[in-house]
Amino acid sequence: MPKANPPPDEPPKSFEGALAELEKIVQSLESGSLTLEQSLAAHRRGLELAKYCQATLAQAQQQVRVLEDEALQAMPAGSAGGDAEG
Repeated sequence: MPKANPPPDEPPKSFEGALAELEKIVQSLESGSLTLEQSLAAHRRGLELAKYCQATLAQAQQQVRVLEDEALQAMPAGSAGGDAEG
């Protein structure tokens, strides 16, 4: 019998952990060795993990935008053209 996944309400510990668990779920679903009930539970957990990963990536993208905006605002006005002489 395949190893059971964590309960659906248990949040992932990290993005990397969620991604690794999601990959395992996909492999178990593709293997065809799960019962219908196990497949449904795995699918449900996979959707939760996918949502978590999407939200985590969206937060990271927002943080990058904020950092880029702060870096651009901190630059002196004349430095935007670059240092190349030509």
